[in-house]
Amino acid sequence: LAGVVADVDLLSSYFGPSAYLAFHRTYFHSILAALAFALLAALPFSLLKPKGPETKIPHAAIFSAALVASLCHLVLDTCQTDGVELLWPLSPRRVVMDWLAPLDLWVLGILLAGILLPLLSGLVTEEIGARRKGPRGRLGASLALAALILYLLVRSVFHGDAIAALQSRIYRGELPHKVAAFAESSSPFRWHGIVETERALHDVEVPVGSGSEFDPSSAVTSYKPEPSPVLNAAKSSTVGRRFLEVARFPKAAVEQTSGGFHVILRAFPYSRDSSPSLRVQALIDTDPSGKILTEELAWVPTSRAI
Repeated sequence: LAGVVADVDLLSSYFGPSAYLAFHRTYFHSILAALAFALLAALPFSLLKPKGPETKIPHAAIFSAALVASLCHLVLDTCQTDGVELLWPLSPRRVVMDWLAPLDLWVLGILLAGILLPLLSGLVTEEIGARRKGPRGRLGASLALAALILYLLVRSVFHGDAIAALQSRIYRGELPHKVAAFAESSSPFRWHGIVETERALHDVEVPVGSGSEFDPSSAVTSYKPEPSPVLNAAKSSTVGRRFLEVARFPKAAVEQTSGGFHVILRAFPYSRDSSPSLRVQALIDTDPSGKILTEELAWVPTSRAI
């Protein structure tokens, strides 16, 4: 319970895109919330009376186990692409590492092996009548944890290599202003890079490892709209500012209408493996002079709005 309850903030999507931006991976995904969840998970055990002294488990041990479960959740989410507000309420800044894909098949395989292999071993041990030493699954859990930590270290090294490759190139004659490398679940040697230059956003694959060759000319380029008072007004609006606080690589589109302009702000998609099912966009309408007429946060049409 302590390990998964933070994801209850996904229910905020039922209350619209504004609530989703405000609550998803924010307050409940903080160290303070992890402490609270661990206390709540351990509280029922302090109210129960054990049948005998041999069944009594120290309250500190129960709380520690619940806290480790909560913190492991935060660590794995921090290693993904959306990040979490780890230090809320001290800081609203999202901590994000970009080491793992939203659904990392290697992590899933490690965790499943940590569960299934000891289970299989236990069945064999019971079949031959051997006696177990210690709790079943302890060795498998320890090995799985060690393998997971090693995997994260390898991912972090390759992520650094991918970032260095992205920063060292020129894209359509422009130097990069901002870069990011996102993990692909199929292989730790393949990364999905996003590069922002002055006039465009570039989407490119970044191979790493021995013998890999990175070709920046293979990037798919999306050009930004020309700067204008209308675009500046849209970005400075209440909705625009709220959206830009979350979007790591915002992409704007400006359309002229009969009454002025229609501005759409969306986050440039940065995940190929498992795109978030819920994506938010900002819609702002202005008059010809740039005065805000209407503004709202809405679900992207291709997104699954709950």
